[in-house]
Amino acid sequence: MAPPAQILIVEDKDSLRTMLRHALERQGHSVLEARDQPEAVRLLLQNPAVVLSDLRLPEGDGFGVLRASKEFDADTPVIVMTAYGSIEDAVAAMKEGALDFLAKPVDPDHLALLVARALEQRRMVTENLLLKEELAVRRGAPQLVGEDQALRKVFAGLQRAAATDTTVLLEGESGTGKELFARSLHALSTRADAPFVAINCAAIPETLLETELFGHEKGAFTGAVARKPGKFEMAHRGTLFLDEIGDLPLSLQAKILRALEEKRFERVGGTSSVQVDVRLVAATNRGLRAQVAARRFREDLFFRLSVFPITVPPLRDRPGDIPLLARYFVDRFCRDMKKKPLALSPVALEQLVSYRWPGNVRELQNCIERAVILADGDTLQPRHLNLTFKAVERDPEPPNPLDDLDFSGSLSEATRRALGVIEKVKIQQVLKEADDNKGRAAELLQISYKLLLAKLKEHRLE
Repeated sequence: MAPPAQILIVEDKDSLRTMLRHALERQGHSVLEARDQPEAVRLLLQNPAVVLSDLRLPEGDGFGVLRASKEFDADTPVIVMTAYGSIEDAVAAMKEGALDFLAKPVDPDHLALLVARALEQRRMVTENLLLKEELAVRRGAPQLVGEDQALRKVFAGLQRAAATDTTVLLEGESGTGKELFARSLHALSTRADAPFVAINCAAIPETLLETELFGHEKGAFTGAVARKPGKFEMAHRGTLFLDEIGDLPLSLQAKILRALEEKRFERVGGTSSVQVDVRLVAATNRGLRAQVAARRFREDLFFRLSVFPITVPPLRDRPGDIPLLARYFVDRFCRDMKKKPLALSPVALEQLVSYRWPGNVRELQNCIERAVILADGDTLQPRHLNLTFKAVERDPEPPNPLDDLDFSGSLSEATRRALGVIEKVKIQQVLKEADDNKGRAAELLQISYKLLLAKLKEHRLE
């Protein structure tokens, strides 16, 4: 027997809230009660199946409850309650995503009908997502391993985006598996039977990237002995994945923007337009906003790409998934190498969880592959992982910048020295993030390259 559905009632009048609770409990539902918006937001953590909220509350309002509910889970149905004289507020709430409204005084039969309708909608959404997942598996979608809430939120976003043709921007550190998410998005979409075409914008020289993307006509340049279709043509009716789009040269950004907006382009050396129907998914491991601020990335293309941004969390932010991923990779590499199944020793598992994984899932995968190769028994030990020295070096106790401050002299003098220390620490952090690439560090700091060099000299960081 299915458990009772949990309904969240948000109403400040005790008598009405009690009546609503009794009416819903008679229908076999479980009830959560809140008197205002802050209390309702806390109860949203219990994942109610339906939210029933008054629009007028002593602290916050029903619009705030609606927005918080949609932010927590966009598929949760919300029913708003309002007096007869405020129907326009209910209409405004429905425009913001409320399923329906209930006029006061509340009719229990009408309440039961609306809640039943909301629960049916929630059931259909859930079943639709499950069917999409099952279909994606049958079509060979890549397996996304993990149970962390942040990862589930990403996958829920992929499922919602897959139902549309909108452009998706996947943001995240290198090695987080952005291409796997792009392939999953394609497999969940209506374009799943058409091609998925991927290209790494950072891996191809700028002089060749245009012909790779758009193709070329015969005789367009020396060596062009025949017409060659580009990635845009190859992805017709399917999905084109542009990885590391932050490295896309400015000279090509205008042509890609036009191809996205007009769904047509010209091959290199050609004069006639080629019509294409392509869904674009882009990925980047660097802040495109900083690129835009540094005039290295077109603002109009950035806004065109980031219609539906999804941030893939780094592995260190979901440590609970590390054991799942480790065991998945152990089993996979044991099968691939035709070795007997291997276990992970408790100490090895502890090291895996405590390590920071700067290279994210890709680094974990490589670590486990190497360990399976080196394993000479039936258990993977810490010596096979070769993480001991890294775990020791990980997160040394950071020095306190305040220890180096000189507080002598006037307030303005002490403040000037403090700002200098903060500036130095900030530059050091960004240089580390940019792998000592001064050009990229200047972009992230949103200052000129010349000014960065001057600051490095000033703070003796050269």
